[in-house]
Amino acid sequence: MPTISHAVQVFVRAKPMLQEAMAQGIVNYANLAEQIQPSVEKMVGKPVEQSAIVMSLRRMDQQEQQHPRTRFRWNSEILMKSGLCDITLVRSPSLLTKIKRMYDLIDPEKGETLNIIQGNYEVTIIIGERHLPKLLKILEGEKVINKEKGLVALTMSFAKDFLYTPGILAKVTRRLAWEHINVFENISTLTEMIFIIHQKDALRAYTALEQLIEEQDHETRDI
Repeated sequence: MPTISHAVQVFVRAKPMLQEAMAQGIVNYANLAEQIQPSVEKMVGKPVEQSAIVMSLRRMDQQEQQHPRTRFRWNSEILMKSGLCDITLVRSPSLLTKIKRMYDLIDPEKGETLNIIQGNYEVTIIIGERHLPKLLKILEGEKVINKEKGLVALTMSFAKDFLYTPGILAKVTRRLAWEHINVFENISTLTEMIFIIHQKDALRAYTALEQLIEEQDHETRDI
């Protein structure tokens, strides 16, 4: 059976919004301990005192604060691109042969979007909605699993050390989750992190990411 500390960590780390609240120092540990006590007891297989849970929560918080803070510079730019759609299909040999034809639909010099994400069993294509009719023509005979329209891409650009700095993606996704913003796709390259979201969430997501950048840059200056 896991220890109380381990059970508490498992519970907290499974809830991004709770992690964010703890990081901001707005959680009452006694109230939280009372709420999670049944779950912790179930995990450890025996009755647990609330005081022991509070102690584990405080220890977890102290460990986070004592963790070396990164000097990563968040001076990122945010680029918003609207009018996108997302199509997911069953991966097949015939579909893979059609990928090259998809690139002929867009003009890279105009900054048009085409992202193709290949999984083991599925392929997702992100493209401007105006190209959708021609894309569907190419995809005739393929099995479409899901199709979403009215999407927006938010791109955050970083310095090269983004690739080697742990926790950046976690911080961003946690902030979006805190704002109840659903992420349809997440794509990253050497210096870019792209989030595909619904256009109804675009303004809130942009504002949340701007605030996150300002907060992180302020913290880095204080190191």
